Amino acid sequence: MISSNLRIITLLPSATEIVAALGLTDKIVGRSHECDYPPEIQNRPICTEAQINSEKPSAQIDTDVLNLVQKALSIYQIKIDVLEELQPTHIVTQDQCDVCAVNLDVVEEAVATLTHSNPKLISLQPNLLTEVWTDIERVATILGVESQPLLTQLQSRLEACRQKTQVLPEKACPTVACIEWTEPLMAAANWIPELLKIAGGNPLFGTLGEHSPYLKWGDLVTADPEVIIIMPCGFDLERTRQEAKQLIQHPEWSKLQAVGSSKVYISDGNAYFNRPGPRLVDSLEILAEILHPELFNFGYEGTRWQSLRVAKT
Repeated sequence: MISSNLRIITLLPSATEIVAALGLTDKIVGRSHECDYPPEIQNRPICTEAQINSEKPSAQIDTDVLNLVQKALSIYQIKIDVLEELQPTHIVTQDQCDVCAVNLDVVEEAVATLTHSNPKLISLQPNLLTEVWTDIERVATILGVESQPLLTQLQSRLEACRQKTQVLPEKACPTVACIEWTEPLMAAANWIPELLKIAGGNPLFGTLGEHSPYLKWGDLVTADPEVIIIMPCGFDLERTRQEAKQLIQHPEWSKLQAVGSSKVYISDGNAYFNRPGPRLVDSLEILAEILHPELFNFGYEGTRWQSLRVAKT
């Protein structure tokens, strides 16, 4: 039985989605400024704010982030007065990426100043799919709910994709470059190479379980991927469409075979690929639909991803 005393604050989007998927949406009393799913949590008080302007061009955002990190300053701040007012029993945060959300150290410092509550901190640090499942199980255990129904459903969908792609011949699995940032160029890593393989692709860049690396244009040209999928961290489909213009304008863009064969795609990286929670399975299905339309049709095209050729019209 779910405790009626739960008062949960979630400080990153994937945490909000995990807690909601476990049936605890009504127990979320506060969220980060980036938490926007499920839609019903958008009226909850916002407990964080960013120190950078995400409306700036990609290159300037990257510079601003690096400047803060080099000065050992947090990219995000916690609204301690809001935390004090909400009196949470639990705060779900992360220690996986200082750029993606408020880090654990900042949360610990904020909690130490609270006088009206002493919330339990749950920190997530996933880099692989198995670690995402483990996080879901751990969050459920701490909050006193069952995780198995959710995990069974997610893993069943994942295996349904794997069963169709694992019998494909090697030549039917295209080489893929997933782009997580456009200027400077970055490849997607962490769980993305794993998702790509399950979806029937061969990832060219990014090491499984490690942070996303910067990428030189010369490396991209040399690797010459058969498919390019653009999924900038924190950007929705419309913003990604705008960011893709920077790639199109690069003098070496037209040299790529993916461009010549019209196999360049944009996706909603913010809602899907960047969030290590339940919707990583949606992300897998998006990849499968892009790479193997002859096998998969989940109905994501148009709203979750588009051909860049379509996006330019």
